[in-house]
Amino acid sequence: MIVLQFIELFVSTLVHLSYGFYIFSTGVASDWIYKTSFEDDKEIIKSSKDLIPIVLVHGIFGFGKGRLGGLSYFAGAEKKDDRVLVPDLGSLTSVYDRARELFYYLKGGRVDYGEEHSKACGHSQFGRVYKQGNYPEWDEDHPIHLVGHSAGAQVVRVLQQMLADKAFEGYENTSENWVLSVTSLSGALNGTTRTYFDGMQPEDGKSLMPVSLLQLCRVGVIVYEWLDIRWLKDYYSFGFDHFSMTWRKVSVGGLIDYLLGNTGPFASGDWILPDVTIQGSIELNSLLRTFPRTYYFSYATKHTTKVIGRVVPSGILRIHPLIFIRVLQMSQYRHPRDVSPPYKGYSDEDWWDNDGALNTISMTHPRLPVEHPSRLVIKDSDCQPLQPGIW
Repeated sequence: MIVLQFIELFVSTLVHLSYGFYIFSTGVASDWIYKTSFEDDKEIIKSSKDLIPIVLVHGIFGFGKGRLGGLSYFAGAEKKDDRVLVPDLGSLTSVYDRARELFYYLKGGRVDYGEEHSKACGHSQFGRVYKQGNYPEWDEDHPIHLVGHSAGAQVVRVLQQMLADKAFEGYENTSENWVLSVTSLSGALNGTTRTYFDGMQPEDGKSLMPVSLLQLCRVGVIVYEWLDIRWLKDYYSFGFDHFSMTWRKVSVGGLIDYLLGNTGPFASGDWILPDVTIQGSIELNSLLRTFPRTYYFSYATKHTTKVIGRVVPSGILRIHPLIFIRVLQMSQYRHPRDVSPPYKGYSDEDWWDNDGALNTISMTHPRLPVEHPSRLVIKDSDCQPLQPGIW
């Protein structure tokens, strides 16, 4: 059994590293050879300032406009209209930290993570400075559409809740009505069992298994941040600058401390994976509301089907080989029998339909710990007339 686990870890690591290197090298090549970043900026279509901006928020390991050369996380959507905004948020930072960053990306100013949160998580209270906000006039009279993919769906929901709670110092007039609509694209609204395959402990949804893909990821990220090679980080950043993990701030002894798990984001839990376990999502959702004047949309995906009563991948030829393996794993997930289920009424079968990264049950609407108002829609035309306050 242990041998099989190591073989699986080796194959999974090799495939993920190969794919990551492919994406990174493609971005570098496109920027160096074709200078696509410069050319794409000239091709952006100007639109009327009366149109409401659409803000697209990436998921885990994602990136915004300006990273990875001319590559686009959202298939070039930001090149179609200058009112489509694609912020570059931390790719592995927590949902909370990313929501704070998103606010200042739009309004402008220096990112303030909050004194209490910063002390509890062991990082600087302040982060990146946006000299000019990307939508400085943003308020209730000038709202926005928020679109989140994967973990980005939770980021935009947390931001709306922060606006309702008036959580930004110096901005006492914020409200949930600064957001006209929230759209979730394959969103991690209730967590994913994928996290347990990759190394999160099912016992608490916070700690890491000693030997796992996420442990290797943790070590790689720490070394990457500590080396702080500027041209590399210009192409891609994990977003942990506010933790000051660079060799310029800490010695080799500091690096060892990070690697041993004594300090840093992985020690404090202030990173994205604990937020997208089922337990972490339940904790997060307990603080988030669905507001009566906001329009909510979600698009759920799956690569599974039922054959003789069993959930299996929907077809080898229609799915990328890496995704096929992931879909197969998730469609067979069993919560450990010796571990308490993440919530009352939990059933493995409910979580078998998936797209290789997220479970379909998680994408439809917030349902844990309390089910939010929702209506299943097969055709977009069935949404008419649009109704706020319901998913």
